[in-house]
Amino acid sequence: MPTFTPTSPTALARLVADRLVELPGRRVLAVDGADAAVPVELGRRIVATLADRGRSAAAVSVHDFVRPASLRMEYGRDDEWSYRTAWFDYAAIRREILDAMREDGRWLPALWDEQRDRSARARIRPAQADLVLVLAGPMLLGRGLDFDLTLRLELSEQAALRLTPVDQRWTLPAVRDHTAENPEDATWTVRWDHPDRAALRS
Repeated sequence: MPTFTPTSPTALARLVADRLVELPGRRVLAVDGADAAVPVELGRRIVATLADRGRSAAAVSVHDFVRPASLRMEYGRDDEWSYRTAWFDYAAIRREILDAMREDGRWLPALWDEQRDRSARARIRPAQADLVLVLAGPMLLGRGLDFDLTLRLELSEQAALRLTPVDQRWTLPAVRDHTAENPEDATWTVRWDHPDRAALRS
């Protein structure tokens, strides 16, 4: 039976940063969570905590690695299966972030501008020897991506509905089903219905 320990975004960022500081070299942390959980916000808090401790760090949103709209929306604007399988370019994340950082000492902060539906035109950045990249967004776990550490933000169905705009609720079944079918253990799993009253599972 799992146990839960109360935590907060600040305490969680410190906990994750403590572990990352112990790991030398270039590292990648995944913060997996539905958009309603705003995982990139926590990712940026972790980056700021690492920076305060003198570690190079940057946050990357999965939404900056979407496929063009012609591919994302081939079967309509609200197709659940497309959101799960064709919306985000996980292969590009592997190629342009994970492999590029580890093998070539570089990384790309963004691939595609989701709002304007065109290339992000981001410049490739050099990866400092101690760089931590925090990749944040939905459905990262269960993709065969080689992360050093992982953090999963869990929302109850009620919280997901409450926090998701009505016009985006069609994405929730895709996230729910992907998580259920890929129950990959994360380094940390946190109940995130109310971030100020979060609970860390152990």
